[in-house]
Amino acid sequence: MAPVDIANPSEEHTMLREMVRDWTKEYVEPQALEHDKHERFNLPLMRSMGDLGLLGISAPEKYGGSGLDAVACTIVHEELSASDPGFTLAYLAHSMLFTNNLAHNGTEEQKARILPKVCSGEWIGAMAMSEPDAGTDVLGLGTSAVQREDGSWLLNGRKMWITNGCIDEEGTPADVVWVYARTGTDEKGRVQLSTFLVEAGMPGYSVGQKIYDKTGMRASNTAELVFDDCVVPAENLVGDVGESLIHMMGNLEIERLTLAAMALGIARRSMEEMNRYATDRVAFGSKIRGFGQIQRHIGEGWAKYRAMRAYIYDTANNLDIGTAGQRLDSDGVKLFASTAAKEIADSAIQVMGGYGYVGEYNVERLWRDAKLLEIGGGTLESHHKNITRDLLKDGDAITR
Repeated sequence: MAPVDIANPSEEHTMLREMVRDWTKEYVEPQALEHDKHERFNLPLMRSMGDLGLLGISAPEKYGGSGLDAVACTIVHEELSASDPGFTLAYLAHSMLFTNNLAHNGTEEQKARILPKVCSGEWIGAMAMSEPDAGTDVLGLGTSAVQREDGSWLLNGRKMWITNGCIDEEGTPADVVWVYARTGTDEKGRVQLSTFLVEAGMPGYSVGQKIYDKTGMRASNTAELVFDDCVVPAENLVGDVGESLIHMMGNLEIERLTLAAMALGIARRSMEEMNRYATDRVAFGSKIRGFGQIQRHIGEGWAKYRAMRAYIYDTANNLDIGTAGQRLDSDGVKLFASTAAKEIADSAIQVMGGYGYVGEYNVERLWRDAKLLEIGGGTLESHHKNITRDLLKDGDAITR
């Protein structure tokens, strides 16, 4: 039997990886260090990805997307992140958090009107859930929406830590944002969350501030968004009132998988840099890869990297985009991969010494970027909770 590569299960996947890797080497790698240094998002580069069919990678072809699967999404995030995780995070916010969400949960009118614009790069999208006082606790969200007599909604509140919340240094807000807000309580007294599409130019929608001086992911813009009596047309309610949790659960799984893929890209690049340096560097008359202390960093890094790769692509091959019920492994891959990436990047810094500690040699940037993956898209602690709960319900998962 021919060996099976779950990371490239078809010729189409292999061609996609080669295309993205070549494009990343030519266009992403040359700008990565400068955009991190200046905390600047490369908006033109992001828009240009529309020509490659990557901005709507999982959206249906009839709306301008590529209609590809979870493995394809994983490949793209891994390849981009091996060069510039900050830029990749902005791409993820657009392609997964907004475009994929709309493709699977929006109305036909919303998809026909908006998807072609976000798939082409004409519009840049974002998703707004976290707030100054609420993150993982989604039922604690304070942003509210009240329906008016004419059917439109009045949206009030603030959203925090929003990737792509602003798209340039002038504070221009994202072209379109997927916003979660409270719309009251249901018949059992539970918080009711609903989803709205807020577009640039709607009265009351603005950027509060661009957030500077982040530890990592500095090549993506993070912003506070303000909704001050923001008027949202009735047709911009996604689905029915109170359906936000359905939208969240279906989309969180592909989000967490692609965040894990970003961790894989960080780990792969860190391994490359560490392995190369261990051959080039001579100390006490010998290449340092001959020293046991260095061998431990390389050997353990390799084992973690390969374990990440196997788990991530096994999950990708079994994940059905847009449906819930696959949380156990989407949480599991992000829990393991995010910390493993940080540890491998840390080992690369240790092996490279002073060179690893400066920006020119990439690994310190990768190390800083990796930390965000332990927080964003679900904290490590939330993954611990979810996995433990899911194994209570389905203990047989351990032996299947």
